[in-house]
Amino acid sequence: MSKTKQSKQPNAEFIFQRKNYFWMFIGLVVIALGFILMVGGGSDNPNVWNPAIFNTQRIRVAPTLVLIGFAIEVYAILLSPNKKSSKGK
Repeated sequence: MSKTKQSKQPNAEFIFQRKNYFWMFIGLVVIALGFILMVGGGSDNPNVWNPAIFNTQRIRVAPTLVLIGFAIEVYAILLSPNKKSSKGK
């Protein structure tokens, strides 16, 4: 009787494999780089205008990197590491 109970239990398997975590780490690094590029451009004196907050790095490059990082994260979540290649068939 104990053998039938053991055979009915599904194999416990992690959802994400090493490949998924690798891509998640890459995505997090890209997102962090984007936020780091957004930092700065302020002024110590509130009466002085600093136009550096509107440079291309903070307006175009950094948000693009953040969006690319989120896209990499979505790819990492949807990636199926158990997919077999069809080369061997």
